[in-house]
Amino acid sequence: MAITPLEMTPVQMSARSHLNEQPKVDEPVKTFGEFMVDALKKTNELELESERLNAALAAGRIEDISQVVVASQKAEIALQLTLQLRNRATAAYQEIMRMQV
Repeated sequence: MAITPLEMTPVQMSARSHLNEQPKVDEPVKTFGEFMVDALKKTNELELESERLNAALAAGRIEDISQVVVASQKAEIALQLTLQLRNRATAAYQEIMRMQV
């Protein structure tokens, strides 16, 4: 019976294992900026999909309006989340700038 070690994300095994395990290849770690760029790209994709479905509905190519409504709501929620993240990051930056050193 093989016993696998616990997988804890920030902690990496530095000692030699007695279970004859092979060390994992380090995966590249994404920076906060990369996460933000990916989130903005996904938000943009959702907006474009919503616009495409709206145009298709106006042209009469879509019979089920629920697809359009769901896509529109996904885009709206993603945009609101992006705006809130921007507002929080700006507020955090302003708070740091007000600190007395």
